Amino acid sequence: MEALLGSSPSPSASVSPSFIITRRNPTISFKVLSWNSLYSGSNNSRLYHPILRLKRSGSDNSGSCSSSCYIERMYRNRMFSQPIWRCSKFYVDKESFLVIQNGLGFLTKKFKTSLRKTVKYSEIFKSTVPDIFVRSCIGLMLVMAVNAAVVKSPSFALTEENLLFLEAWRTIDRAYIDKTFNGQSWFRYREDALRNEPMNTRQETYAAIKKMIATLDDPFTRFLEPEKFKSLRVWQSGTQNALTGVGLSIGYPTGKSESAPGLVVISASPGGPANRAGISSGDIILKIDNTSTENMGIYDAAERLQGPEGSGVELTVLRGSETRQLPLIREKVSLNPVKSRICKLPTGGDDAPQIGYIKLSSFNQNASGAVREAIEALRKNNVNAFVLDLRDNSGGLFPEGVEIAKIWLDKGVIVYICDSRGVRDIYDTDGSNVVAASEPLAVLVNKGTASASEILAGALKDNKRAQLFGEPTYGKGKIQSVFQLSDGSGLAVTVARYETPAHNDIDKVGVIPDHPLPASFPKDDESFCSCLQNPAAACHLNRVELFSK
Repeated sequence: MEALLGSSPSPSASVSPSFIITRRNPTISFKVLSWNSLYSGSNNSRLYHPILRLKRSGSDNSGSCSSSCYIERMYRNRMFSQPIWRCSKFYVDKESFLVIQNGLGFLTKKFKTSLRKTVKYSEIFKSTVPDIFVRSCIGLMLVMAVNAAVVKSPSFALTEENLLFLEAWRTIDRAYIDKTFNGQSWFRYREDALRNEPMNTRQETYAAIKKMIATLDDPFTRFLEPEKFKSLRVWQSGTQNALTGVGLSIGYPTGKSESAPGLVVISASPGGPANRAGISSGDIILKIDNTSTENMGIYDAAERLQGPEGSGVELTVLRGSETRQLPLIREKVSLNPVKSRICKLPTGGDDAPQIGYIKLSSFNQNASGAVREAIEALRKNNVNAFVLDLRDNSGGLFPEGVEIAKIWLDKGVIVYICDSRGVRDIYDTDGSNVVAASEPLAVLVNKGTASASEILAGALKDNKRAQLFGEPTYGKGKIQSVFQLSDGSGLAVTVARYETPAHNDIDKVGVIPDHPLPASFPKDDESFCSCLQNPAAACHLNRVELFSK
């Protein structure tokens, strides 16, 4: 056998030289080509070393080697063989040639067998796992590594104010229901804010947190400065018996009034200043002390309505096409969540049926216990049916809504908690906390029935425990949790939405009642009993209508 080999030509060479390797068998010949003359499949291999490769011409009677010999195959399957510069710069073809940068020789039988196995298994791997898959995996790992480095911490020193901002950011990152964060990169916002937002004082940091929350476009996710957070905690604990204000619960317009230019009244506390002035559910507050509410947040409005006892506030209220200016005097408004009384029907003498009326006005920490006590007290007076009035109940603590549902249900789902990925949690009852599962029950609702009271109404309706009377409820189907930050401030964050046991999403829709109430049906407990007792009254509902299923 004779061979002529040469090194790679210089890049400036216009023609790539070639050398012929001849063997005693005249039917097969090999041509040794320099790198810059090789065809497409060789390009990646140029990154390793400018070694010459053999290209076979003619027929091949010696095996499965295709037009490109094993030298090229081993280059292309370099995952299972070291680059040339790591293995003394040699490769082998099927005819056992040892090809090195400066010459040609033969392999020993042992080394030849080892290299052939390498080629065999590299070909199997390549046919099973394409290069594009391996490269994609490596690329993905690099992206994740870079992202983790970015997420871990910013590249500059953090001040105490920066750390408070980051605490708020992390709270929302972990808890917020919408993991797209209103279609923005939440991590990039954090980095940009830390670099660009002034946070030299506590007030500047609070402003930066509020600006961050505003990008979520969620009116129910909000920042609470320390005093406001403390007041909220006091209300939730049930230790505060009254608030100083006008006795209004307000919200954003929904349903038919969604385009209204202001804030909607969800409910007016019975006997409070707003209630006495004739304000009721569904009215639109256009102005508070000559300040338009069209772009005002509900929590800003709530602050403006509260104030020192005896101080005044003027409201501009829209009902239908009528606009009224109403001056109100702030006073302490009772927060007692439960009132009850017995309504005795006129037929049957001493044995006449007695209905227990329970008015639930809010869901604070004492609500479930107060309902339980009211039921037990009414039972002692031989009450054999109940009416639960949730009208103008704007909600409160979500757990209290669940606990009150358990009082009336012996089994069943109460509510599904859902996030962006679907059902996350299920609240149900096994009857261990039931108090009144057998007596007939009717529930009264209106457009002032919102939030936790909608959870309760939906659970009783879908489990066929009660008939609902009234009008569609407000439709607040989002759940907020409150988180305290290290400086005493806090965040109220929308963490989930809920669905009724029948999987109805009531957000902006409400719970639909089974029957309407007469237009003149009263909201106070004394007048309610009069409507049941007087068959001639326009608001009359008899027992059969009230408790039929």
